Amino acid sequence: MTLITFLFRSSRLMIVLSVLVGIVSGISSAALIALIHRALGLDRAAAASLVTAFIGLALVRFTSGVIAEVLLIYLAQNAILKLRIQLSRRIMATSLRQLEQLDAHRLLAALVDDVTTISVALTSMPILCINVVVLVSCLIYLGWLSWTVLLAVLYTIACGIVTYQMVTNKGLVHFRLAREQWDHLVSHFHGLIEGAKELKLHRRRRTAFFGDWLERTVAQLRRHNIAGMSIYTVAGSWGNLLFFVLVGLLLFALPDLREFDRQTLTGYVLVLLYMMAPLSMTLNVIPTLSRANVALKKLDSLGLPLSVPVVDGPVLPSEASNGRRQWSCLEMSGVTVSYRREDDDSSFALGPIDLTFQPGELVFVIGGNGSGKTTLAKLITGLYVPEVGEIRFDGELVTEENREAYRQHFSAIFSDFYLFKSLLGLDDPDLDLQAREYLEKLQLEHKVQVSDGRFSTTSLSHGQRKRLALLTACLEDRSFYVFDEWAADQDPHFKEIFYETLLLELKARGKTVVVLSHDEKYYRIADRIIKLDYGQLVSNEINEPLLSMTPTTTGELPVLTHS
Repeated sequence: MTLITFLFRSSRLMIVLSVLVGIVSGISSAALIALIHRALGLDRAAAASLVTAFIGLALVRFTSGVIAEVLLIYLAQNAILKLRIQLSRRIMATSLRQLEQLDAHRLLAALVDDVTTISVALTSMPILCINVVVLVSCLIYLGWLSWTVLLAVLYTIACGIVTYQMVTNKGLVHFRLAREQWDHLVSHFHGLIEGAKELKLHRRRRTAFFGDWLERTVAQLRRHNIAGMSIYTVAGSWGNLLFFVLVGLLLFALPDLREFDRQTLTGYVLVLLYMMAPLSMTLNVIPTLSRANVALKKLDSLGLPLSVPVVDGPVLPSEASNGRRQWSCLEMSGVTVSYRREDDDSSFALGPIDLTFQPGELVFVIGGNGSGKTTLAKLITGLYVPEVGEIRFDGELVTEENREAYRQHFSAIFSDFYLFKSLLGLDDPDLDLQAREYLEKLQLEHKVQVSDGRFSTTSLSHGQRKRLALLTACLEDRSFYVFDEWAADQDPHFKEIFYETLLLELKARGKTVVVLSHDEKYYRIADRIIKLDYGQLVSNEINEPLLSMTPTTTGELPVLTHS
């Protein structure tokens, strides 16, 4: 998809209206040139009779030009808005597997650099449209003066376009190479920020990072940008030179071939000189449009084409309550998923998996690192789609049509979780009060406050941020909870609170809880233990509990009694 196509899809009616007003602006410009040309051939008294017409045409040119440009600015800004929202929705509509296969820095470069490049190009579209209309109007007037001269001008323009395209193709190659270097540079910036401690502690690593990676990439990015812009500058100057050559031919060569009166020759030169400004501005915009088309192709190569519509309506009341409705059974039958490990030629396969989950179960998933625990959790929550097998929820097969609604039953905290600064999507009138109660349970009331659903700070240790993520999950009040090594960053005291109190509280509320854990000390509280080894389901056994739970009727934490 080209930039013009994207702009046209944004608002066809606005484009048509802008074009019509632009045509009026172009015609009035040509009429002004014709009036000036005529006035130059009259005496002062006769020229004075054209003042009213001159003022009228100037006002029409001014008014229509302003209206056309404002309409086009509105159109461009509206397209930019749609671009940013559509790209964001396109990322969210992309499968998690595909997003994980894309490097984070490539997505960030797309959201920042590509969107900015396209936005700048869309902002320059009004200049291009107005100038093109003026150029066409001038050509029409030039044809009215002389078909011979018009053909000469068109031939010059054709030669200019051919040579311009030949030169700028090389510039486009440099723009594409610069865009690839930008991906690398964003990756290096990410490493600079995230790896600051490691770089500070190791001088040779820091020297190699700056010398071999960062500085080299920046130098290559600069080289390709300079080469690309320089080529387009030379091409634009070549186009202007051709017009001056044409003016020179009209002034010095044409009178020797054919007899022209001075007024007619003045008209030719006047029109050509008037065309120079819009021609230069048009040529100056072309590099921006070329870079925007490179950005659009980059988005397509990431699997994020803007040409594909994204349908994502508002959350319906029935969907919002899905996570709290009663359910009876979740079944996984012969579920298998495979993928290629990072920096490894071999592929990893999980499955086939046959599991069943019931309401109110506390299930532990155990196994070594790389056994497939997190992959299983993403399958259970609907973030991964099974390649083989099926998942049924209350007997209904989970498909693309209902997978979004299925996910609304789950709340999960993965090891690479993200903590939002506010309780987005939660609108309970007592939300702040409930959040403060959880802050006390999670022993964070002295570090974080909640006001209007917003945390006062998230600048906490990793373990404390995990507690805030747990607070958010509990307030979501979903039917099914998944915790991926949640307690790994907690101190022994809070580990005990998590396992012995918080998990059992969720179970007492009828929630199904799946815990991915290496903490063998707490396996005893599980109703069932699932063990994975290298992607295979080794065991799925009911655990003989050492604790029994008696729910209270006062809404307090459950009473724990040894059996």
